[in-house]
Amino acid sequence: MEQNQQLLEQIQQKFLLKQMPAKEYSPLVLAYIGDGIYDMIVRTIFVSYGNTQVDKLNKQASNVCRASSQAAIAFAIAPLLTEEETSAYRRGRNARSFTKAKNATMSDYRHATGLEALCGYLYLNGEMERLLDLLSEGFVRTGVLCVEAPEKEKLHQKEERTKE
Repeated sequence: MEQNQQLLEQIQQKFLLKQMPAKEYSPLVLAYIGDGIYDMIVRTIFVSYGNTQVDKLNKQASNVCRASSQAAIAFAIAPLLTEEETSAYRRGRNARSFTKAKNATMSDYRHATGLEALCGYLYLNGEMERLLDLLSEGFVRTGVLCVEAPEKEKLHQKEERTKE
């Protein structure tokens, strides 16, 4: 768990930030930070494939970060979510944003916002390993991004996580 929180803790310590429970943030704030975390994960994956032109990296990442791809991932991982994770996702999905979907249906946009809120929620709770496992499984199930699937035991700990 310590390594999972390392980046968040370092930021909080370096800039003397107070730690607030993820549940206390609005769903759109969770989606805001979650969007950045999701982008960072996707960009890290593409950069790890090796040096290439930045415009090619951007095109590849844009395909994975578009609302339709995020909505597909959200649907793919929905059965794996705990009650708390489902709640964070729903709060994001149902939040009324003042921005309009640009190249996406309103439905895809809302589901993508839900996924981003889930990403923000898990990041702020220091559950990066869980976030990475869920996204990896979502990438595999949708074919949006070719990555190795995480160990199944980790993903299906829903019952154990709910009991805690």
